[in-house]
Amino acid sequence: MAVSLVTGGAGFIGAHVTNELVSMGHQVVVLDDLSGGFEENVNTQAVFVKGSITDHQLLADLFNKYKFDYVYHLAAYAAEGLSHFIKRFNYTNNLIGSVNLINESVKHKVKCFVFTSSIAVYGKGQLPMREDMLPQPEDPYGISKLAVEMDLHCTHEMFGLNYVIFRPHNVYGEYQNLGDKYRNVVGIFMNQLMQGLPLTIFGDGNQTRAFSYIGDVAPHIANCVNVPEAFNQIYNVGADQEFTVNELANTVCDVMGMSGQVRHLDARNEVMHAYADHSKVQKAFNIKTSYTLKDGLAKMANWAKTAGSRKSGKFEGIEITEKLPPVWMED
Repeated sequence: MAVSLVTGGAGFIGAHVTNELVSMGHQVVVLDDLSGGFEENVNTQAVFVKGSITDHQLLADLFNKYKFDYVYHLAAYAAEGLSHFIKRFNYTNNLIGSVNLINESVKHKVKCFVFTSSIAVYGKGQLPMREDMLPQPEDPYGISKLAVEMDLHCTHEMFGLNYVIFRPHNVYGEYQNLGDKYRNVVGIFMNQLMQGLPLTIFGDGNQTRAFSYIGDVAPHIANCVNVPEAFNQIYNVGADQEFTVNELANTVCDVMGMSGQVRHLDARNEVMHAYADHSKVQKAFNIKTSYTLKDGLAKMANWAKTAGSRKSGKFEGIEITEKLPPVWMED
């Protein structure tokens, strides 16, 4: 039986990857500090350990105890816009924490290190985003993800550690943290609707994204260790069709069966258009079909109504307040 570590397994994508691995027959250990996830998301057949990837001694103990075959590294604070204002937190968690995991994986001869990066590594003006493009990240979050990708490449060259890197984008679905107002616009919209609040959109809402349902992402991340040609490769993964944020807001209202007012805020520093080419992953993983936006949103809406709204907490570790969007300081 394969033994797998899933970091961030109490969070959104990590919980789904854990479910997939359990169904594949893996013994799974989930490591999560619960800063953005919830223990109830963790599959009951997995071993749950509360802790942080920044705790290198804890990692050493876990690797010694479980002798992991595979590491699925999904723990991250994935807030691109906020990362400008939490640089130290961003690099400590998203870069240094990742290096701690890579070190232990080398020491313990892990068969494959699976890493969820982001299309944030591409930056702006490269459409559709392809894996062979030169990354030019626009924010500290993208910079940290690219740095981990580069470290995995040189670690493979130096020590032979195999890896698979995925660059997902704008993923939504069940288990998303509805109370996080800094990231994941679908969850933000659904939470606002359930609280009777206006839907907040930065700028004019004509930004385009290819919003991706989790069912089109998590199964391929979990299964990649069974696809030998995927080793030491980078893959974009997600939906092909892009929509404006305004179109997303209308569709969310539709599937939730609720009418909502829109509150336009001042535009923030973000990439205006972001969508990726998926021909490489479709060929490698024989992907034929995907969820439509409305079908994926409907599945998430059913879960969100059952889960209920969550109060949006304020991030307490803001390091730079200059140019911080005022709405992010509201309680």
